[in-house]
Amino acid sequence: MKTAIVGGGAAGFFLAVNLKEMVPTMDVTILERSSRVLAKVEVSGGGRCNCTNTFEGVSADLAAVYPRGHRLMRRLMNGFSQHDAYQWFERHGVPLTVQPDQCVFPRSQDSHTIINCFLEACRRLGVNIRTGVKVTSLDELADYDFVAVTTGGSPRSEGLQWLADCGHEVVAPVPSLFTFNVADEPLRALMGTVADDAAVAIPGTKLRADGPLLITHWGMSGPAVLRLSSYAARHLADCDYRAPLAVNWVNRRDAVIRDELLRLCADGGRRQLTTVRPFGLTTRLWTMLAARALGNRAQGTWASLNQKELNRLVNTLANDTYAIDGRAPFKDEFVTCGGIALGAVNAATLESRHVPRVYFAGEVLDIDGVTGGFNFQAAWTTAYTVAAAIAAQ
Repeated sequence: MKTAIVGGGAAGFFLAVNLKEMVPTMDVTILERSSRVLAKVEVSGGGRCNCTNTFEGVSADLAAVYPRGHRLMRRLMNGFSQHDAYQWFERHGVPLTVQPDQCVFPRSQDSHTIINCFLEACRRLGVNIRTGVKVTSLDELADYDFVAVTTGGSPRSEGLQWLADCGHEVVAPVPSLFTFNVADEPLRALMGTVADDAAVAIPGTKLRADGPLLITHWGMSGPAVLRLSSYAARHLADCDYRAPLAVNWVNRRDAVIRDELLRLCADGGRRQLTTVRPFGLTTRLWTMLAARALGNRAQGTWASLNQKELNRLVNTLANDTYAIDGRAPFKDEFVTCGGIALGAVNAATLESRHVPRVYFAGEVLDIDGVTGGFNFQAAWTTAYTVAAAIAAQ
């Protein structure tokens, strides 16, 4: 029997290798549109490939890490979890390491270790790899007994039209991981500065995220911003990427911030305000925030602060406001939300409800996660599910 895998990305290769291991007699062919395979894996994680996450501290419903598709992922991960993925790679010759933030990388810190693992397994198992093949209709694949679509995220709905023509509902794709353009020159002047524990939110909504925040020459990036961009992907698309942004620079409640500033007023005495930094903020960031709150009075001493000035400092640390003025792509981890609607597939097997023996895996489905290895885990889990479903037939 023959299986065509349309798409040469992470999900496609993982599916191919697992299917051949389950059914060695299966004829498996990967059809890749571009001239290169696994290009996205190569650049992911800054070239290191954050291949999964331990999920430590993640709630059982998974909604915090999968803004779209968390219910389906919770179900499918009963069959192939992050622990299974970790063991799979180590069993296939890729030693892994866990970072303090629970992200999992190859011990080599090189994405080519993952790529070489897939390519070597395909060579050993006899998986056919064809590049430069553009599939525009399922009719072109009539010679295959099974078809698995793993084309990844499409930047536009038109890229999924050939699947919509077969009756599959398509959720309009929009970017899901991106950084924020912020037209604030004093902020941008701090390019390269990191707030280790910040919280960002879109006022008037429940959309919020926390974690390290990186100031860039175009605005803001870092895990906190990337998480918020994922949670708010559709909201920001509807707003044409123009929205207010609230920043809590220390990710603490107002009362806690006030207590810390009062302590510094008592202990700092005649020391200049900008020479004593609360909550371990960098000198450059604290100097900018103090000036933002107090103007020239930021050159005064801690002992000279009056109640109104203290309130301004608390508000600036806890609820600093900026304007999102467009998005910048996070090229290393570019992800889209949207794709084939989950109602169009069987939740247990990911087989199409419209075309028998056609399956979907990876980002082509309306499943996407926040940064941190969760999108790759979705690729492994959905690909394994499809491989097992085809093998069972």
